Parts: sequence; C-alpha cells; structure tokens
Amino acid sequence: MSSSKRVVVSATGEQLPVCRTCGVQYAAPRADCPICLDERQYVGWEGQRWTTLAELRAAGHRGRVEEEGPAVVGVGAVPSVGVGQRALLIRSPSGNVLWDCVGYLDDELGAEIEALGGISAIAVSHPHFYGVMTEWGRAFDAPVYINEADRDWVARPDPLIEYWTGDTRPIAPGMTLINAGTHFAGGTVLHWADDPEGGGALFSGDIFMVVMDRRWVSFMYSIPNFIPERPSTVRRALELVEPFEFERIYGGFWGRVVRADGSAAVRRSADRYLRFVEDGDH
Repeated sequence: MSSSKRVVVSATGEQLPVCRTCGVQYAAPRADCPICLDERQYVGWEGQRWTTLAELRAAGHRGRVEEEGPAVVGVGAVPSVGVGQRALLIRSPSGNVLWDCVGYLDDELGAEIEALGGISAIAVSHPHFYGVMTEWGRAFDAPVYINEADRDWVARPDPLIEYWTGDTRPIAPGMTLINAGTHFAGGTVLHWADDPEGGGALFSGDIFMVVMDRRWVSFMYSIPNFIPERPSTVRRALELVEPFEFERIYGGFWGRVVRADGSAAVRRSADRYLRFVEDGDH
C-alpha cells in the first residue's frame, strides 16, 4: 500500500450491524447473532444488542496501538469492543501480516497502521475474533485467510476472504498457518520462523489460550462456559505444532504472552491438561 493513500472506512461498513457481545460485523441487519447463540459464546444478559462502527466512534471508542513484542504491535480499541481481544501486526520485511482482528476500525486507526507499513495479509484464528475483518481487508486491499472448516461462521462474506484447507498453509515468507482445530474445527495458529529474536514465535489467539500464569497455555472448547476441549483434539493439535520451534507464544489479549520456552510450554501444558481431564485422580 502506498504511504500516501488515506485509509477510509467505507460508508457501507460504518453502518452494518456489529454484535455488541462478540464484536462481529454482519452483512445485513438480523435478529440474532449465530456466533453468540453457539455454546462456545453467549447472548448478553440484556439480550441481543447491536451497534455500528459509526455509533462506536461517536460514543468515544478509539484505536489502541502498542508494542507487544519484538516487531509485533498490538492493535485494539479503547474502550474494548466485543470480547476484548487485540489483534497483532507482525512487522515483516516481506510485508506486514495482521493476526486476528477486532471489532473496530476508523480512519485514524487505519492511518496509524498504514504508517507502520500497512497490511499485506490478514489471518484470523476463529470466529470470536472475526470482528470487522472484512472492513479491515477492504481498507488495506489485503486477503483474509480463514480455514475452510469455519466458512459457515463468516458473517460478512467477501471475495477478499481466502478459505484454505489442509493441516498447514504458508501465507508469507517464514509464516505458516496451522489448523490446530481446538476451540473450533477451523481453529488456527500462526508460526513465524523469522521473528527478530531468532527463536520463532507462535500466534495462538484462544486456540492455545495463554493463561494468567504466563508460563502455560490451556485448551478449551468453550471459554466463557468452561467446557474443556476433547483430549483427542488436543493430541492432534500437539502433533501438528510439534515440528515447529518457538520461544514466544502470543495469546489473544493484551499482555498474554509466553516470553520464553514456548514449545516446551505447549508440550507440558498439554500433558497437564490431559492428566486432569482423563485420570480422575490428580
């Protein structure tokens, strides 16, 4: 993207409905949010409520851009939107990749990202983090990578969305998507082999959930409703990431980062998880 190009949120995008509970934008008004009706999410206690990007901006929401790690910039909103996740701008010499998405975008936030080099591609881990991904993709003319298994959850389809299949998919030099399959069938993590520290990094969203004790991750089918992931699914995920080495793990929320020994952290976390959900005697 040219540095002289002004990022503009489309007039259509400003007015399309955004679910207040999950922050996902839909292509047209509707009565309900299927993502929130699913047992992995929830309908807000006040019932289904909607907003728009224009309403969020008018209410005082603004972008938040802060460093989260070497060549990794967190992108979110203040106050937060939906479930409160932040996206991550991976600043690579071959082109920036936006990992995950948020339920907010305005011209000022877009200009900040443009000043950091723009976005060459977007990849999203699972439906709870779709946010306004179509609007982000259009603003930067960037493909949006979604695993085929989660196609039916996409709330605002667009030709920019690329559905991928298989266990892995390279999307840029040194960057590989992995269909770990926890949380959602299309649940995806991203491995960055060329991070500046040289040890590799894994971007996991909620697929491998970095917990409060940031030496560990966990594996949940439903996070808000505390439904654990199936052991067979966790084992498959572990097998798929085993060939990839990484020091850092970037979770889905501000500050949720495993800063060292990430590959071992996933292995020991999976061992602990499986021991507790299978044995019955701890």
